[in-house]
Amino acid sequence: MPKRLLIQCLFFFAQNPVLKNFFTGEIYRGKAKSFCTPGLNCYSCPAAVTACPIGAAQLFFAGTRQSVSLFVAGFLVVVGAVFGRFICGYLCPMGLFQDLIYKIKTPKLILSLRIARYVKYIVLVGFVIVLPLMFRHSLSGLGEPWFCKYICPTGTIFAAFPILANNETLRTLTGGLFALKLSIAIGVIAASTVIFRFFCRVICPLGAFYSLFNPIAVMRTHCDRSKCTSCRACADSCNICINPIEQPNSPECIRCGTCISKCKVGALRVGIKNPYTNLPQPEQD
Repeated sequence: MPKRLLIQCLFFFAQNPVLKNFFTGEIYRGKAKSFCTPGLNCYSCPAAVTACPIGAAQLFFAGTRQSVSLFVAGFLVVVGAVFGRFICGYLCPMGLFQDLIYKIKTPKLILSLRIARYVKYIVLVGFVIVLPLMFRHSLSGLGEPWFCKYICPTGTIFAAFPILANNETLRTLTGGLFALKLSIAIGVIAASTVIFRFFCRVICPLGAFYSLFNPIAVMRTHCDRSKCTSCRACADSCNICINPIEQPNSPECIRCGTCISKCKVGALRVGIKNPYTNLPQPEQD
């Protein structure tokens, strides 16, 4: 098993250890649910022992979880500032799911998604912040978790499917809203089999948030231009259509390490300290 896949699996089971709940439809409600996981992992996933940071953020903006506001904000900022989108590449359960279904033998589309990639920022601002903040119920004065309720395919795949599979009563109560979310989930699954990390690159609000830190994160990609032979092996291997030599810390990079493994001259590495800082750089024309 490749090293990255092994790490992804280990973190998936660390965040979702109560596997028996997948077969009973029960939701873990222990004290650990007061803490957020760094990746997108639905609170209602039967096996999950921690909360989703996007879900917690929405509850804050909706006015239902004021007490956790500073914790969630501080947690996300610290994680983003240290790791950036390394979280997407190694620690996110939804990222692992997409990587696995991308392995299904289907025709693949290598798309730069130059315009579509900005949709996730609209989702972050609109569905996670603005809509829960602005639209409140007249009686309770509280908003709704718009992203979780109307969009999130992670909740549909990892929470709704196992819960409904074990609860006939709930199955009879599903209606138009579930049909909408089911359609979104099926669309994301279908797209992710042919387009690498479609959900991460186009829709995920957590990926959008972490991408803001990628250029300044402590853990960064470093390039030794004096070694680079301009063979483009790194760029040609990138499923996200990034040239790591020109954009080693692009907001879209998930730090998967494929470019590093393809570089035959060791010009790229990921780490905290830049070992190439004091090396002479080639003159620019």
